[in-house]
Amino acid sequence: MSHDLFEAARDAMAKAHAPYSKFPVGVALRADDGNVYLGANIENISFPQGWCAEPTAIGAMIMGGGKKIVELAVLAEKLALCSPCGGCRQKIAEFASSDTRIYLCDDLGVQKTVTMAELLPFAFETDVIG
Repeated sequence: MSHDLFEAARDAMAKAHAPYSKFPVGVALRADDGNVYLGANIENISFPQGWCAEPTAIGAMIMGGGKKIVELAVLAEKLALCSPCGGCRQKIAEFASSDTRIYLCDDLGVQKTVTMAELLPFAFETDVIG
């Protein structure tokens, strides 16, 4: 099942807008509705105004009707096994469970699988604030 997410992440990465960093990233996530949602990083010349691939995919999921991330694949063109940045880890955690599978890929496919708990062991949890 992870191979289709790798392929989708590669397709998403091809749509990245990364003219400044030259560091395209693609993400594909499977949501609780069974659909696959894609995201790519989208940069802006005013650097803080750009965003990562993960929130692009999460936004697509929410707008498409998905509620929870079941599994997610990340692929970066220039860095094998690129994991989500710290901010994106917390963004993913908002819509994932501790056992959600995160696939870290290289140009050949999925090379490492971690759980959300392994990726972000001390995430803020939504039930903490009521």
